[in-house]
This record gives sequence, C-alpha cells and structure tokens, in this order.
Amino acid sequence: MSTKYSRRSVLRAGLATSGAALLASMPASRLLAQEPEKPSEIIVRAWGGEWVESLKKGVSDRFTEMTGIAVRHDLTEDNEIQPKVWAAVAQGRIPPIHINWDTTTNATKSALRSVTEDISDLPNLANTTDLAKPVGLEGYPLVNTYGYVYVLAYRPEAFPDGAPKSWRDLLDPKFKGRIALYNDGIGFHFPAQVAGGGSLEDIPDNMDACWSFVREMKEQNPLLGEDPDFTTWFQNGEIDAACTISTNALAAKKNGVDLAWTVPEEGCKFDTDCLWIPKGLPENELYWAKQYINLALSQESQQIWLDGLGLPGVVPGLTPPEGLAGDPSYPTEPADFEHLIRISSAVQVQNESDWFAKFKEIMQG
Repeated sequence: MSTKYSRRSVLRAGLATSGAALLASMPASRLLAQEPEKPSEIIVRAWGGEWVESLKKGVSDRFTEMTGIAVRHDLTEDNEIQPKVWAAVAQGRIPPIHINWDTTTNATKSALRSVTEDISDLPNLANTTDLAKPVGLEGYPLVNTYGYVYVLAYRPEAFPDGAPKSWRDLLDPKFKGRIALYNDGIGFHFPAQVAGGGSLEDIPDNMDACWSFVREMKEQNPLLGEDPDFTTWFQNGEIDAACTISTNALAAKKNGVDLAWTVPEEGCKFDTDCLWIPKGLPENELYWAKQYINLALSQESQQIWLDGLGLPGVVPGLTPPEGLAGDPSYPTEPADFEHLIRISSAVQVQNESDWFAKFKEIMQG
C-alpha cells in the first residue's frame, strides 16, 4: 500500500461511435476539452470497513485526483439498495446511485431486469482476463472486478492440533457461541450441502443435506452478521471460527490478531463481485460513471485496491499481497480452484433468495 504510483490517467476513449471523446491516457492536467460537464460528485454504493477503505485508496481517491469529481460512498447494503434502484428505473426517476459495487449474483438479477447500462465500450476491458466477463449475459451489463473465497477463518490457539479439516469440526461443543456466519448464510450453503452428506450435483433440486447441516450449526448459537462484523468479532476475541471472505480475517490479522484460514475437505465457495451502472442517469453523469469503472479496471488501481482486500483481480500482472502467493484464498492458477466450489450464476440467481430465506428461517426458529 505504500508503493507510489505515477499520476496518470488510465481512462481512455470508449464512445467513439457516438463521437464523444473520453479521457485518454495522459496527465490529469491535459484532459480533453470535449469532455462532458462534470457533476460535483458521483455516488458509489460500497461495503463498509476495510472494503470501502480499499476502494477509496485504489479507485475513488485516484478518480477525484484525476478529474476533480468528489466520490461519495453509499454504505447501504447491496440487498437494500437493489429494490430502490429497480423502482427508480421502472418509474423513470434518476437512480439513487451512479455505480453499484455488487455481488455478481445480485448484479445478474439487475441485468436480467434490464436496469443496467451496457459498459462494453470501456477500453480497459481489453486488458482483463476471462474472469471479468459476466457468464450467461450478453455484452457487459456488469463487469467482474475480482474473485474471492469464503474461507474457514480460525484462531490457531483454538485449534491446537492444526487447521480444521472439515466444516463439521465446528460442531464441537467448545465452539458453542464462538462461530460466525453471514446473516443470510451466503458462502455457507454449498459446503454445508457436502458436510451434510449431500452432493454438489444435487444443487438446487435437493438441498436437504444443506439444511440438515445448517440445523446442526444452529445448535452452536453462531453469531450472524455482515463483513465488518467478522473483523470486529475476531479483534474483540468473540469468535474462534467463521465462514467469511478472507478479506475480513486479513483485516483483523493486520491489526495484530493471530488468525489463519483454510479450505476444508468439503470445499469453499468461490465467487466474484462486480461494478455496474443503473439506467436513468443524465448523459454527462453516465459518462463519468463509466470513467470511474474504467479506472477501476486499470492495473494501477487494481493493484492498490486489491492489495487492501487481499483478493485476486481481473488484470494480468498483479503482484499478490505479501504472504498470499499460493494461499488458498488467492487462487490464480487452474490447480488453485480444484477444492473451490463454483456454482453457475444462473442457478444462484434463480435460487439465492429462497436459500437466504430458508437459512434465516432455520436460524430464527
């Protein structure tokens, strides 16, 4: 994070067919005169804690430095902002945000409702890996920006015999009240299916094994929360293990907490997050929102942004953060994905709301 990057714009022309001139790769002081009027700010929905801090350093601050446009981060949860955006587009109103930093599954739901702008004209897309391309969608109604693993993070002192080999190890009575999961079970459903004695091939038609294991886990009185909560719980010594994105454990580790993470024998879910723009923005604001995403796909911004999150990006040539090369939470090669669970976005889009509801029903029952 201390590496100094040269001040240069990596935003390039992308609306050539309409005659609009986008930012070229040049010093910020030489931006083209033909650029549209700049808004006073753009609003980017984001997750809190380490997540928004990393986005701010890697993308938002650089964008403001290059353009003079302030970036406001809206920390409304992704599932809460979704119906607000959908309603605004349906009613012909200007949406409440310019850019949504979203899970790919949630964003795919929005793309299928035709509420997302096509961003296939972003020049930096040409420099990305296959991971950036949304699967099963036409063009680029969204762009994936990195991948991540829902690891089993744990306190080594609570596991003196070594890393837990199975998710079932968390059923030990000594961990009662000392485990954390996301409040909708995201990241946990698929390994739970295997830990409960089922198979991944049975998803989504027969997930009785998943719900059986979730019921077993409920007896452990797990703490349920969102990304910033996991970091806080680990730092406060409130939990010994969690199913969480490695970023949250890494944040606590950076703050001096002794933590590790592993991929148990049943596997861990691998997924992606993305950026997308809702329809209905004024033309000039749409232009600058596109420039923000184009900057987010530059190697310089990806390196800074994802160093803070400890996640593999979608631009070749990124240097893994210290200590993460070869780590199970930082897959980059085909062999790294052998024990990771990847379920198609289409299946997740069709079923995720039901899975979330079922998980909450069990945990609240």
